[in-house]
Amino acid sequence: MKKLYFGSNLKMYKGIEETTEYLKNLMDLTADISREVMELFILPSFTSLPAATKIVEPQLLTLGAQNMCWADSGQYTGEISPAMLKELGIRLVMAGHSERRHIFHESDFDENKKVKSALSHGFTALLCIGETGEEKEYGISAEVLCAQLKIGLHGITREEIPYLWIAYEPVWSIGVDGTPASSAYAEEMHGIIKDTLSSLFGSDSAQIPVLYGGSVNAGNAGELITQPSIDGLYIGRAAWDPKDFNTLIRSAMAAAGQLA
Repeated sequence: MKKLYFGSNLKMYKGIEETTEYLKNLMDLTADISREVMELFILPSFTSLPAATKIVEPQLLTLGAQNMCWADSGQYTGEISPAMLKELGIRLVMAGHSERRHIFHESDFDENKKVKSALSHGFTALLCIGETGEEKEYGISAEVLCAQLKIGLHGITREEIPYLWIAYEPVWSIGVDGTPASSAYAEEMHGIIKDTLSSLFGSDSAQIPVLYGGSVNAGNAGELITQPSIDGLYIGRAAWDPKDFNTLIRSAMAAAGQLA
């Protein structure tokens, strides 16, 4: 029985008080679910992280940072360094979210520096990849995903593989106006991702969880999580109410045969 991953990026929503209340409720609601079969993670805003670390029980929930500079220190105004996140006890760092790539113009090479820095400092690195609607229309989704993986993971060693997660988030499916990918399309792309990881790391790549994110909701979560190549769900708005998120997790795990 494989472990399933469920998480959410709170983006620039929820202040300190709202975040801590959300985390407390989410932990309470899901505390009875064995963490042997379920990994739960949340990425709050930077300003909420110090308060969040004080109330989160690490055995129930993993806190992550939405972004991180690759440098330990220096003249990087407005950035957050690995050392600063380590002081807080953060265990997970995301790189490559589509909003970082397309709004802030970060390149695959930037994401590679962040992934390597995160891993070298002992964090788990969550690398997000995904094609745009235009790239999908031109039939180059597979090539785009392969390039993002090969560049983003360049220089990663086999010893670092246990600390690496991948999230596939097709850009056209994210946000208020996003269109959910069909389960068949998501499975096809996850298969391509896993084949690429295998070409990079061999059989060790089987340790790397690959999560799907993009307009995941209570209606499609069960169908998505039961696809053979999908190891977890990275959920947006449908996870921002703890009761709704708890319901989604339970129904998805039940669909996967891991919860009665």
